[in-house]
Amino acid sequence: MKIFLKIWRQETREAKGEMKNYVLDDVTEDMSFLSMLDLLNEKLIAAGERVVEFDHDCREGICGQCGVMINGQAHGPLPHVTTCQLHMRSFNNGDTIYVEPFRAKSFPVIRDLKIDRSSFDRMIQAGGYISASTGQAPEANSIPISHKTAEAAFDSAACIGCGACVATCKNSSAALFVSAKITHLVLLPQGKIEADERVRKMIAQMNEEGFGHCSNTEACEVECPQQISVLNIARMNWEFNKGGFL
Repeated sequence: MKIFLKIWRQETREAKGEMKNYVLDDVTEDMSFLSMLDLLNEKLIAAGERVVEFDHDCREGICGQCGVMINGQAHGPLPHVTTCQLHMRSFNNGDTIYVEPFRAKSFPVIRDLKIDRSSFDRMIQAGGYISASTGQAPEANSIPISHKTAEAAFDSAACIGCGACVATCKNSSAALFVSAKITHLVLLPQGKIEADERVRKMIAQMNEEGFGHCSNTEACEVECPQQISVLNIARMNWEFNKGGFL
């Protein structure tokens, strides 16, 4: 396959970036999208040029590090997959592909396609945890949790923090991410003790990081690789109102 690439290149956070054109003549449909970028970088190295920098780690759709905008869509054209799970068979010979970093004020570009997601870490540090006593683990049967509740908590905990929800929201809202973390913990007995404090602190940190308000378009759920439901946002709002306003 012959693929025409238009890739965002930016030297530093402060530098002015621009789209650069590249052509690959030997792309196969079995390549993953990241393998295709690896192929491009091999050619750039051979030509003595700087490689295109992008984030990745597991390449198994687990870590959430690989997200980029592909032709204007977070993670590309396939629904509910990460960028590393996208393969070149989703494109046609001769296609032009636009590749850009996730765009959000709270996700500053480090270089090229690499972004700084540390704002997510700071929101977790603000309240996305529980306090637990040290010592012997309690007897599991002494904390009964229904299967329905356990499954709901697990569904929310499945969020991998890739940031696609932020990138696809017209307001760059992190509501889906934050609400998933809040819902995961508040559904379980271990998370109920600090529930009110948690929701207040995490929402306050979300606002401090500069994320926008929920746009109610549900675009975040559409682009989420883990299909996190927007019902989590309703739960977050309910918990916030129940626990008292900031």
